[in-house]
Amino acid sequence: MDIATVNTLPYEEFVDTFGNVVERCPLIAAAVWPRRPFQDFIVLEEAIGDFIDSLPDAGQEGLLRCLPDLAGRELQNGTLSRESHEEQSAAGIDALNSADAARMARLNEEYKQRFEFPFVICARMNDKASIFNRLSERCRNERAAERARAINEVKKICHLRIQHLMHTK
Repeated sequence: MDIATVNTLPYEEFVDTFGNVVERCPLIAAAVWPRRPFQDFIVLEEAIGDFIDSLPDAGQEGLLRCLPDLAGRELQNGTLSRESHEEQSAAGIDALNSADAARMARLNEEYKQRFEFPFVICARMNDKASIFNRLSERCRNERAAERARAINEVKKICHLRIQHLMHTK
């Protein structure tokens, strides 16, 4: 898909196409649609990032709460989005042994207890070992710093999802 095609998409089709570049947040695609025409995909990505950055802290945390736990219930139940499943699989966390699965569940719960939103990391840019390391390390962050870090990870995921859409549609 090229940017000229993106710029001519009707509202519903734009939201259908870009509605999951930020997991389960089609509202973000809806919010940036009026900013068309986009000069290129970088400008589209910047519009999404600007919208996310403009959210108050509570809005950013709400966005983060939309994201699934890594190797969590949704993966086990087969209810992850196609994109999340591919990302978790690429990192090797879709097939954890029982010890690693228990460790991941414990760390995810510790993280959510501390921050009240799930741990977010760009799985495609990490492997299982680095995900475990970052999860353990980031549990010690202060809330504001961790929210900013998680939002930055959302933007990395968004970038890769937009790139994927450019080459597959």
